[in-house]
Amino acid sequence: MGKLHADDRIEVSSEQAILTAKALFIAAGTTPEVAEEVAKHLVEADQSGVESHGIVRVLQYTREMLDGTLNTGAKPEIKKSDSGRLIVDARGSIGIPAMRMAHQLAAENAIDRGISAVAVLGAGHTGRLGAFGEIAAEKGCLSIAIGGGNRKRWRMVAPYRGRTALLPTNPYCIAMPGGERGPVVIDIATSQAAGGWIYAARAAGVELPDGLIVNRDGEPTRNPEDYFDGGAILPKGGPLGYGLALIAELIGEAMLGPVLAGEINWLVLALDCRRYNTSPSMQIAAEEILSEIRSSAPAKGHDVVEVPGERERNLFADSQNQPLRIPRRIWGAIEVLASELDVNTHQ
Repeated sequence: MGKLHADDRIEVSSEQAILTAKALFIAAGTTPEVAEEVAKHLVEADQSGVESHGIVRVLQYTREMLDGTLNTGAKPEIKKSDSGRLIVDARGSIGIPAMRMAHQLAAENAIDRGISAVAVLGAGHTGRLGAFGEIAAEKGCLSIAIGGGNRKRWRMVAPYRGRTALLPTNPYCIAMPGGERGPVVIDIATSQAAGGWIYAARAAGVELPDGLIVNRDGEPTRNPEDYFDGGAILPKGGPLGYGLALIAELIGEAMLGPVLAGEINWLVLALDCRRYNTSPSMQIAAEEILSEIRSSAPAKGHDVVEVPGERERNLFADSQNQPLRIPRRIWGAIEVLASELDVNTHQ
């Protein structure tokens, strides 16, 4: 999905957005290092066109830090169990540093051993997954991140042919080295929309596109308030999203164990692609495939056929010297929160 359908926006420099987010996170109790990493991650998500995981999350993260949902005093730890499992234990902290560590660890181990698996436990919201998939892909690895578990707390998505919210949005991220333009990255929720879109639309005071949610009676609606009033998000592609979500739920809870802290459990897999083909040969073959896809005729109403991950990278590159255009109501809410916490948001 693209931008929120919000016409009333305000321009904010990326530097100001980072400064504001960082100041709020520090005021809420997190360390300056984590505050800066998370703030930059959110701004880069906006710059990459993923607004649901951008600066709007400042409101959520700050409140979760303040009310104790997130453990601001904890740092992720790498552990190895007696059975040989590699674990990144986030210990209830914000999940962005933990997910970065997990992808770095999985890729490094895959390069050493061919394949690697890392469980991420106790992590709060993990931000834009595609940013982490690119870390492993740039190291020459195929990575697969699967998040699930905690359906009893996060009942958000209806099963296929159902109308009651029973499952989390249970995201997947698959990334691998591509051709000349960089990695191919698939970053998806298994629902028609990430939960962040519903929250962002509500915060911005706008309606959602058709086909994303139903109200408590199972009827289609565009009003985000209907979701919060007992409605549900629909599974992506009907049985496809439902099946992927259910597998992720089984991995996240039945295999990895109950979610004792954070949002959901994660399994991050990495495989060294060079065990199957040399980097130059693989890139040449990948570029041939991707070039054919890009050069195919676009459908009516579209200008171009794109490769997953390239739009985000292109938007990010083009936005470096441009201000963010944030829905006015969202930035206003951030400024109100800063005022409430007596936070200085100016250099």
